[in-house]
Amino acid sequence: MKATELREMSDEQLQLTLQETCEGLFRLRIQAQTDRLDVPSELRRSRRLIARIKTLQHERQSAAPAEVKQEG
Repeated sequence: MKATELREMSDEQLQLTLQETCEGLFRLRIQAQTDRLDVPSELRRSRRLIARIKTLQHERQSAAPAEVKQEG
């Protein structure tokens, strides 16, 4: 999933995607410890997606107070 796709999502959709990705990463880590992964690069992809989502959430939180100050 690209950053442009993530930017188009609402806050609720981002939160849901983050939860799903974190759960998927947990399952991949367990599978990596017990079995061999079919696609080892999936771990890296999941970690990076989580980082992208958290970055967007932080950007939105930082922008919200700035908008309130400009209005007042």
